[in-house]
Amino acid sequence: MAVVKHEAFFRRHSIFTGEELAAHLASRGNTGERGQEALLAYYTKTGRIIRVRGGLYAVVPPGSDPASYPVDPFLIASRLTKDAVVSHHTALDFHGRAYSAWPSLVYSSSRPVRQFIFRSSVFRGTKFPEALIRSAAERFGVLTRDRSGLTLSVTSLERTLVDVLDRPDLSGGWEEIWRSLESVEFFDLDKVVEYALLLGNATTTAKTGFFLDQHREVFSVEEYHLKALRSRKPRQPHYLDRSKRRNGRLVADWNLIIPRDILERSWGEVL
Repeated sequence: MAVVKHEAFFRRHSIFTGEELAAHLASRGNTGERGQEALLAYYTKTGRIIRVRGGLYAVVPPGSDPASYPVDPFLIASRLTKDAVVSHHTALDFHGRAYSAWPSLVYSSSRPVRQFIFRSSVFRGTKFPEALIRSAAERFGVLTRDRSGLTLSVTSLERTLVDVLDRPDLSGGWEEIWRSLESVEFFDLDKVVEYALLLGNATTTAKTGFFLDQHREVFSVEEYHLKALRSRKPRQPHYLDRSKRRNGRLVADWNLIIPRDILERSWGEVL
């Protein structure tokens, strides 16, 4: 099996895809699928690797128990597709700004894979917004970070602010969103506004404006930031969350119907 030949690959790839392994084997003159399948079967049997899902594997250090060895969930999410970007609540968590833990890990992609569970974590993919795809701007506000020697893509705090307001269902709910964003010391508000306008969604633009309006002093929001967002607000009143239409108060400045518990920050009720 020539085990030693593959140790350097394992050291560089704590998590790897079948394609990455195929490229490694091809560099050594082995291009057959049988050889790759035999290698994966051998290392899985000996406990050197763990199958996360079809085509994705995690490396287990020598002497560690494969059943209990912790596999980095951020790296799993970042490797589920070629263009996967850690996003929404998981981006908040990655940046150390999530108010509370959440069992799902979210990533964005042009073609996300079907939701699945690995150990106790649920991995949920969401498609990049159509406006980004049309303008080839899927990487707007995407950062690359090193994690265990591998490159990981994650949305910036500026893009994340807009994304979580756009998709509260992928972000833990309104209390979690408010408390998480309020833990951030600084946002590049020009980038926040630029991204919100790029999405071209009037409701999301208004939600971004409403949040910034509520936090003018905290985040040093200028009137020109709000003016740019206000110019793209809905023409008719929209609910803050269309999937949960509850009685609330119309905030005419943003044409949004906001639940009173959010306006008054009374988080007693489950949102």
